[in-house]
Amino acid sequence: MRKQFLFYWLPVAGFCVVIFFLSSFPSPDVGPSFALKDKVLHMTAYGMLAALFSRACRAAWPGRLSMLQLLAASVCFATLYGMSDEFHQSFVAARQADGGDVLADFLGGILGAAGYMTVTFRRSLNPFWKTGR
Repeated sequence: MRKQFLFYWLPVAGFCVVIFFLSSFPSPDVGPSFALKDKVLHMTAYGMLAALFSRACRAAWPGRLSMLQLLAASVCFATLYGMSDEFHQSFVAARQADGGDVLADFLGGILGAAGYMTVTFRRSLNPFWKTGR
C-alpha cells in the first residue's frame, strides 16, 4: 500500500506543489512570446496533472471506475485545483485571477485525462474500465 502511494499518488501531490510554488511568484517573461502562451502553458500543466491523477485512480481502484467516471474525476480534480490556484494567485503581487486560465485548465484536464486513457487502453489487451452495469 505504501509503495502504491509513493509510486502513484506522490507524483500527483508533487506536481500540485510545483504548480503552487510557480504561481507564488510573478510570472517570468521566459522563452518565446506568442499569442495565448499563458493558456497553452495552463493547458499543458493541467493536462499533465489530470493524466497523473488518472494514473493514480486507475492504480488505486483497478476496474472499479468506468472510462467516463475516470475522465470526469480527473477533469474535476484538475479544474478544481486550477480554480484554487487562481484564487491563490489573486493574493500574489503582479498576478491576478483569470477565468480564461480556469477554462484552459479545464480543457487541458480533458486532453490530459483522455490522452492518458487512450494510450493506456491501446497498450492493454483488455480495457481497464468497466461499463458500470
